[in-house]
Amino acid sequence: MKKILSTALMIGALAGCVGPQDKAPEGDACGAAQMQALIGTPVAAQDFSGRAAVRILPPGAMVTMDYRPDRLNVEHDADGVITRIACG
Repeated sequence: MKKILSTALMIGALAGCVGPQDKAPEGDACGAAQMQALIGTPVAAQDFSGRAAVRILPPGAMVTMDYRPDRLNVEHDADGVITRIACG
């Protein structure tokens, strides 16, 4: 009985160690690959209104850590120039 209880406690403790994946799933569900040419252009000059989910991220923005493969993240610098485009 002690051995079963000990094993159950160990499994429960190890289950608590499982966290979110460090790597994003493979694929390009948000279409970021086709938009890489926009890096280096002003974010204000772009129209992302036709997309279902877009997040425009200024420097130092607080964001949620949930990963949505269909969401386009557009990061820009203090001058409003796009520095990164990725799904998430």
